[in-house]
Amino acid sequence: QVQLVESGGGLVQTGGSLRLSCAVSGRTFSSAAMGWFRQAPGKEREFVATISWSGINTSYSDSVKGRFTISRDNAKKTVYLQMNSLKPEDTAVYYCASRYGRSYSRLLREYDFWGQGTQVTVSS
Repeated sequence: QVQLVESGGGLVQTGGSLRLSCAVSGRTFSSAAMGWFRQAPGKEREFVATISWSGINTSYSDSVKGRFTISRDNAKKTVYLQMNSLKPEDTAVYYCASRYGRSYSRLLREYDFWGQGTQVTVSS
């Protein structure tokens, strides 16, 4: 079974930075496309960023483009989300997800496995 464990969330002021990590175990990480999603209170889970298995291809939502960077270290079986210039509207639970044997995707329904999430709170 695949396990994804997020870490790195917390409370930060507007304009601050956080780096989220997602450690993956249980299956060949290097064959997995990875994604970050988030869910704010009362809202649906939404796409944030995705990265191909090689790390060459990435895609971002318009709301985070230019502020967030997704990356991965296949040797460490970890995917990262560097979040800069944080805004109060970035407050949410952030989830990482994996999909195997296929290209990266912006679509929540196309992911096979999910982590439990990590809370990010941005104060104004």
